[in-house]
Amino acid sequence: MKKLLSLALLLALGCPAVFAQSYDIVIKGGHVIDPKNNIDEVMDVAIGGGKILKVAKNISGKGATQVVDAKGLIVTPGLIDIHTHNFWGTQPNHQYEDGNLGLPPDGFTLRNGVTTVVDAGSSGWRTFPKFKEQTIDQSQTRVLAFLNIVGEGMRGGYEQNLNDMDPKMSALVARQYSKYIVGFKLAHYEGHDWAPADRAIEAGNLAGGIPIMVDFGGATPPLPIEELFLKHMRPGDIFTHCFGQLKTREFIVDTTTKKVKPFVWEARKRGIFFDVGYGGISFAFSQAIPAMKEGFYPNSISTDLHVGSMNEAMKDMLTTMSKFMALGMDLKSVIKASTMNPAAEIKHEELGNLSVGSDADVAVLNVRKGKFGLFDYTGYKIATDKKLECELTIRAGKIVYDLNGIVDPVYVIAPPTNH
Repeated sequence: MKKLLSLALLLALGCPAVFAQSYDIVIKGGHVIDPKNNIDEVMDVAIGGGKILKVAKNISGKGATQVVDAKGLIVTPGLIDIHTHNFWGTQPNHQYEDGNLGLPPDGFTLRNGVTTVVDAGSSGWRTFPKFKEQTIDQSQTRVLAFLNIVGEGMRGGYEQNLNDMDPKMSALVARQYSKYIVGFKLAHYEGHDWAPADRAIEAGNLAGGIPIMVDFGGATPPLPIEELFLKHMRPGDIFTHCFGQLKTREFIVDTTTKKVKPFVWEARKRGIFFDVGYGGISFAFSQAIPAMKEGFYPNSISTDLHVGSMNEAMKDMLTTMSKFMALGMDLKSVIKASTMNPAAEIKHEELGNLSVGSDADVAVLNVRKGKFGLFDYTGYKIATDKKLECELTIRAGKIVYDLNGIVDPVYVIAPPTNH
């Protein structure tokens, strides 16, 4: 009764602030681009309890624990990179499986606005438990995985072992770890044999219809990707390295006519997704430029991040996204291909958006103006006057990266406890 009287007295005295919503973080004045919710305007974003609580104009920052000054900046859902290699380790002969070519995610993701990665086949059914314990369970970045159809994973010559491509065991592990495994990966197989693709697809079917991602390996002469797209892959499967131009693989643009091959358009209509998977030598402007001129944009932008690619032409997620802006994709389309679209491809549509109630994964980006050169592994270079840069990243409602101290206060100091 006393509490009710006190509240009534406060209202009578004109003190409605007692009912004001308090937030953990309010992002003020940024240009919000959230393709899933069709938002493309200056808005504020309020966060609390690790969730998006409100996206609206003029949200008060009073009472918020932290306020982000995003005026003049772009606010997007946390970026999703669906082709990375994060099964890092110390064994030099293991390559991307517990080896020295993989990267621990947090040092390379959060500073790029990336809050979710999907490891692309570094582990197989035999090695995934170690990957989970070593990397997934230890990372602030959300780490999901395509499970390699090879039980050993991406360990060099082991990837040629047809006897280790076990659909039943792969599906069993995928079901057991369904919270983390989003599909299967076929990679690097050399030879004129459709069995690896068919076994990956069989595993996907046995695991409940989850997708496969195909890195088509190589053969001399190359296997026909028309047959792969139209007779083997299913709607919802993903063709990565889509703008690659290597001699042992057929590519999507006819280099004579400079046109996307007709069956590639047909495959897209069938529901095949085309992913960038930039990598070290798996992206060439000679493929991307003519494809983009025809309006053949990638469904998803991804890096194929590993020790080699990050130090070569690829660099990082934001450099890769900047290249597609330079090739003619507008910013909203680039954000869509880095948030909403990859979330749909891995069947985790709760990610990649700023919907109220969703996990508060947010990237605050700056479109830096200047003079920049963007090149591919062949040395072909294009010039651009703008490049994306990450100012701040929020993962699960907590600020995990702040380039220039745009949050106030920069750090939240926990109150002392009495002992």
